[in-house]
Amino acid sequence: MLLLRSHRPPCRLPLLPDIHRITMSSSSSSTPAPASSAAADYHCRTKHSLTAGYARGPGRLDWANQPNPFLRFSPSSLIALPNPPPLPLLSPVHYPALFHSPPPPPQPLSLDSLSDLLFHSLALSAWKSAGASTWSLRVNPSSGNLHPTEAHLLFHHPEQEPRRLVLAHYAPRDHLLEIRATGPADNPSALLPPPATALLALSSIFWREAWKYGERALRYCNHDVGHALAAVAVAAATLGWDARLLDGLSDQDLGRLVGVDKGCPAPPPDNDVVTSRGKAPWVERHHPDCALLLFPVGSEPEVDYARISDALRGFDAVEWAGKANGLSKNHVVWDVIYRTAEAVKKHRPEPGEQFSVSPWRRSAELSEGLYKERTVQEVVRQRRSAVDMDGMHVMSKEQFYQMLLHCLPSGEVGPGERQGPQSALPFRVLPWDAEVHAALFVHRVSGLPKGLYFLVRNEEHFDTLRHAMRQDFEWARPEGCPDGLPLYRLLKGDCERLAMQISCLQDIASHGCFSLGMIARFEAVLRDKGEWMYPRLFWETGVLGQVLYLEAHAVGISATGIGCYFDDAVHEVLGLKDLEFQSLYHFTVGAPVLDKRIMSLPAYPGPGIDA
Repeated sequence: MLLLRSHRPPCRLPLLPDIHRITMSSSSSSTPAPASSAAADYHCRTKHSLTAGYARGPGRLDWANQPNPFLRFSPSSLIALPNPPPLPLLSPVHYPALFHSPPPPPQPLSLDSLSDLLFHSLALSAWKSAGASTWSLRVNPSSGNLHPTEAHLLFHHPEQEPRRLVLAHYAPRDHLLEIRATGPADNPSALLPPPATALLALSSIFWREAWKYGERALRYCNHDVGHALAAVAVAAATLGWDARLLDGLSDQDLGRLVGVDKGCPAPPPDNDVVTSRGKAPWVERHHPDCALLLFPVGSEPEVDYARISDALRGFDAVEWAGKANGLSKNHVVWDVIYRTAEAVKKHRPEPGEQFSVSPWRRSAELSEGLYKERTVQEVVRQRRSAVDMDGMHVMSKEQFYQMLLHCLPSGEVGPGERQGPQSALPFRVLPWDAEVHAALFVHRVSGLPKGLYFLVRNEEHFDTLRHAMRQDFEWARPEGCPDGLPLYRLLKGDCERLAMQISCLQDIASHGCFSLGMIARFEAVLRDKGEWMYPRLFWETGVLGQVLYLEAHAVGISATGIGCYFDDAVHEVLGLKDLEFQSLYHFTVGAPVLDKRIMSLPAYPGPGIDA
């Protein structure tokens, strides 16, 4: 494989600049998974390697069977949402104020507030057109713009008396809700414990990603879940609502909530999943991912997981409306995806697991004037994934530090406190302490030497990380680094070529201001907590990635997620061995190169006009 040579001095890593020497031993088989771990086995099987090749995929794109990105259930009753929602329901929230100030007063549940929530989290953001092709973009990012994530809402219909508990599917193309079922009449407070506003569930259709990415698609679907969780948490905060995962629900509970067996393709007989090509409509079934409770900031609903589980059984007996539209005529079954998804299900709450709400923590503010004068709503709807970076833009050191301060899970901490518990927006949506860190390749930040840096997002892991990584790293605090930002320089040097090579030879990783790999504590998490944590580690990377997207756009540049990277080459660069830590997601931030051939059209152009 041809490698581009660089005339710049390389990072002073042992074995560099020849990345072949780093990755010759870095194939999928170099980190064998424990035989008892389905998650680790899948993870190792789906690694990309510069020497051993890429994870199994389709090899070519079967355009005739590209999945429909829009799921509908017909026939079903529809709830039209105000489009666009009447803005502002509240005074416009300046973007940094959402992180540095108390949240606004809570809004009551109404069709206006539901519309606002979805319009700024999961709706279409634009249509794009080039030549004969037209495609849509959404507020929540998706790898390959394939959008495997579907959203479902459980709420008391605010405009009907008596107010009914309804379960609806969100249809983003038309910004409306499809009523799938009316909740069981008995004990509705078990499903929505006061003062909860609504319950929002997410599910994935793996086929939408597998069509393009093959076996690695399970990773990307869970990235997308994390992005969606963060998008919803941010949009909810502008309404004065908090959001928290109901992580004590089992996958069976979640399946009842999203209706995986109601109007969706039937599963294969006896779970006989084998790799095949042809008609296999069951791959278009939903996989239930998670549910989060929405409630007024400052309150703490009394959640009883056993009561919720009992109440959800009532959905088995109610009448469901609508049948899912088909997404493709023919399919490819990547059996390892479905076997692994089954193996990492959560079957019951963990012993002693209870719902709790973290105190609302602000993020630290470095200085004013670092962001453009944009509201939160403007930033989230203007977010785009860059397809190329200009390789020239230089970010200020202050912007860089502020961006990383917003990446900290605990927000602004006091003397003697450490980062770890996730209590700052939007990380507070996750109920576990942070497990994901960031290895940063700094290319163009004024006043900061080029090189490899590391952001420790859970300081309880510091000693373990330092012991696990290369022993000749500096671990030096950068000049001017704010107190409370656990950022360390590992080495100085130009790492553009290295960043490009480990990210599947993609120039976009080296042409931005910085790129990064998200490094998760891995083997111990699966062993100590359970394999059900495997998708959740990816959710956490998606939440972190969403923050990077919003931060980049708030300062006037752009970003993009990178799902293709050479896994074990990343680990070799850092000196990581075995499965103690694993790289789960890459990202790059910089000034985008815009393609002027592409025309942008409104997301919802108006009645009677179909973009």
